[in-house]
Amino acid sequence: MPSLSLDESRQRAHLLDVSSYDIILNLTDGDETFTSSTTIKFMARQTGDTFIDVKPKQLVDARLNGIRLDVDELQDGRLHLPGISGEQELVIEAVMAYRTDGEGMHRAVDPADGRVYTYGMSFLDAAPYIFACFDQPDLKARFSIEVVCPDDWIVVGNGRAENVEPGRWVLATTEPLSTYLVTVVAGPYHVIEAEHDGIHLGLECRASLAEHLEREADEILTITRQSFDELHRLFEIRYPFGDYHQAFVPEFNAGAMENAGCVTFRDPMVFTSTPTRYERTGRATTIAHEMAHQWFGDLVTPTWWDDLWLNESFAEYMGNRVSHDATEFDDAWVDVAFSRKRWGVEADQRPSTHPVAGTGAADAAAALQDFDGISYAKGAAVLKQLNTRIGDEVFLAGVRDHLTRHRFGNATMHDLFAAWESAGAGNLDEWINGWLRTPGLDLLHLDRSGLIPQVNRTTPSLFPADRQHAISVAHHNGTEWTTTAVMVEKATTPLPDATDRPVILDPGEDTWARFALDDRTVADLPNLLPSMKDPLMRAATWNAIRDATANALLAPAVALNLVKVALPHETEDQGVNALGKFAIDQLAGKFHEDPEEVLRVLHGAAMRRVMTMAPELHVQLTAMRVAIASCSDEGLLHEWLGGDGLPSGVRLDIDLRWRILIRLAALGATQRSILGRHLDKETTTESLVSYTRALSSLPDKEAKEYAWARFTGAAAASNYEIEAAGLGMWEVGQAELTAPYVTRYFDQVAATSNIRSGWALSDTARVFFPKLAVQTKTVQAARQVLADRDLDASLRRVLADQTDDLLQAVRVRETFTR
Repeated sequence: MPSLSLDESRQRAHLLDVSSYDIILNLTDGDETFTSSTTIKFMARQTGDTFIDVKPKQLVDARLNGIRLDVDELQDGRLHLPGISGEQELVIEAVMAYRTDGEGMHRAVDPADGRVYTYGMSFLDAAPYIFACFDQPDLKARFSIEVVCPDDWIVVGNGRAENVEPGRWVLATTEPLSTYLVTVVAGPYHVIEAEHDGIHLGLECRASLAEHLEREADEILTITRQSFDELHRLFEIRYPFGDYHQAFVPEFNAGAMENAGCVTFRDPMVFTSTPTRYERTGRATTIAHEMAHQWFGDLVTPTWWDDLWLNESFAEYMGNRVSHDATEFDDAWVDVAFSRKRWGVEADQRPSTHPVAGTGAADAAAALQDFDGISYAKGAAVLKQLNTRIGDEVFLAGVRDHLTRHRFGNATMHDLFAAWESAGAGNLDEWINGWLRTPGLDLLHLDRSGLIPQVNRTTPSLFPADRQHAISVAHHNGTEWTTTAVMVEKATTPLPDATDRPVILDPGEDTWARFALDDRTVADLPNLLPSMKDPLMRAATWNAIRDATANALLAPAVALNLVKVALPHETEDQGVNALGKFAIDQLAGKFHEDPEEVLRVLHGAAMRRVMTMAPELHVQLTAMRVAIASCSDEGLLHEWLGGDGLPSGVRLDIDLRWRILIRLAALGATQRSILGRHLDKETTTESLVSYTRALSSLPDKEAKEYAWARFTGAAAASNYEIEAAGLGMWEVGQAELTAPYVTRYFDQVAATSNIRSGWALSDTARVFFPKLAVQTKTVQAARQVLADRDLDASLRRVLADQTDDLLQAVRVRETFTR
């Protein structure tokens, strides 16, 4: 179906003023479909043609001002409304299909008890799969929703829900909302209710997760209360949407969705096994992120999708800031440095890099392609820099003015920056051009070749820009690290204090750039990393190490040695996780010529950390996960699976048990029947997903055909199971077995756009990409697919990015393989 274009949205917004939607959803029709009745009241400011968006299985009836329209004229999800003028009432009756890919009205069956759960996901253009609408962000309206459902279900949504009779719920009329922010959550959900500062709070999850949510509720609600208090203090505007629900729903694609008054989260955030600290920090920042959206995104919404970056960048910045300042999770910025920044830096170096700020995306689908690490991590980083540049008082004054001026309306990036300038920021045009309008990132490198060391700033040749970097520089004097402030304003900046000393540039992660490690510093890192106390400095150093390795500037063997010496001393579980992922996914998976050596070294380092760290700090648990993933000793894995020989403090819960089974499967050291028996013991969603990965990891053709059937759609599976199958498809040490599937992937990937769309399409193509086939011929095969002009746009973006990553790995191998 065609994606709404920018020109079409402007024409429709110029013509229409939409006042209200009255929607009735009947969820009792069966397993495949539900009925949707929508009454829309709107006005055409002048005589003109337009269309309504509706994507049904069957369009039953359509009446405009009581006059029946020809439903057979529905084409590509659009029903045209010609020659309208003045006040209008449109009634649409449709049969809609439930979705199983996390978009539209998603329907899931809990394998634990067979109960059915539904929820609506309207982002980005999925609302017409639930109800007929003028689906664009700048046509806001009030929503009144009624839901008919089984008697034992509960319903929550954007407005307060009242159970007016068995099986019938009526939601209060909302404030004006964009269509993509509308949701309904319906099913036999377990509910926890609370209140804070006059706001009714609700937590929802599947019944099979009830005991786990009850255990986690105090922490979730405490973060919610603290975040509300802090956001009220910062914005000086009350939360505007009545009740506030946080529904943890099954098979959700994203981390969360900021539906006004009813945020939906992926339900693995209700931890069923012992969580690590970084997992809890990630949940806390996500909660605060979505709460920030209630103001920035929901109260004031972008006029068009290419300003969506501002929604996400702002919420990302505020989520981390609020978590750090107002909750117990004051390690939020450390988590950003170890994980989120690398996501953005990788995206900013690819050929698909783009400006942070949108430049007029041609249509909604094109805007969604730029919904990535640049929109989140880089955007948040540069907003943090802007806050430092103009000061917190001016920053917040501009935000408050922006939110007040455009309350329940729409706005653009220009509107926000005008508010900052009016608040005293001064002219920001130069800053905007360098940081928001120009893609790419600078490389800062310490040059010791002259008499006085200097920092060299290299700007990408394709995207020249004059960016200033206010950073600190850490020097080691032989005893300790000291830092000095440096402003990098030109191509070269003298750094006399760096003479014959190890130096770390930007140890506080204050700017957005790449940092190359000089030879003098690299030589000393094996001695310095283990004793480096500042976790932000360690993260900055590892960001430089990972970047240098990926760009063939640092030998994988050197990087592996640094993992070996540093991991046993890492005191942040985010750091242990980051080092483990780097070693397994990058060194063993792509860069190092001997993957088995990487796993051997990593396992030894992880076990040293396991044996020397107290369990209550969560570092031990994270190290144990790394040790399992890198273990090649089948006997030891079987001992751990039986509960024998586990290090003191380590408890064998469902998560660790399946991690061991997955590793045993990859080694060919377990059988299908054994995996099946473990699944039968606990038929939860978590177990089913892990079982899928384990089965797909087995080193035989039957296992790979099992995984492949989920890629092609020959076997039905949830989005989580498809991802698990893709992760198990490509395992280190199985290159000969999986070689035929490399060709099959490139032969068949284009056709997957016929069975999937949106996130499911992109995520499946990404996770099944043959990333371990680090050969020039794999790159060439990918390029042949990319040469197809008819290739789906979202597939093109995924394949282009994955191909660039693969080419990068080929270059590293060519540079350093003996």
